[in-house]
Amino acid sequence: MARAYVGLGANLGSREENIRRAVELLASEEGVEVMAVSELRETDPVGVVDQPRFLNGAVALETSLEPRALLDVMLRIESDLGRVRDGTRWGPRTVDLDLLAYADRVVNEPGLRIPHPRVHERLFALEPLAELDPDLEIPGRGRVSELLAALDG
Repeated sequence: MARAYVGLGANLGSREENIRRAVELLASEEGVEVMAVSELRETDPVGVVDQPRFLNGAVALETSLEPRALLDVMLRIESDLGRVRDGTRWGPRTVDLDLLAYADRVVNEPGLRIPHPRVHERLFALEPLAELDPDLEIPGRGRVSELLAALDG
């Protein structure tokens, strides 16, 4: 089993309900066990700022799934919860699941980069990760608590 961290976000519809349902669906998957869920926090959008505010959080998982298989599960859950991928980057969404980290693995494949390429720049990702595991080491970037301190400073 590997420890993985998934970022949670939503800014359309019943944001909290969509996120809670996504966590339930993750937990119901064969080979996935939800270990902890961070508090949800309201955040401003990044990139496209003319859209509703987000709720963001993160979930810690233990999984026997390989990273690509876990990503496929996450994409299916997003689709099941009404996420439409129309090519708009950073646009509004019913739910957003991002694979932020997977054990100490570094993956750089088409459609899958681990750790998430911008996790170290995003307060809305680092704050919930720090809540779940402040000592989590993001490969090639450093410890979550230090990355968060650098953004706060």
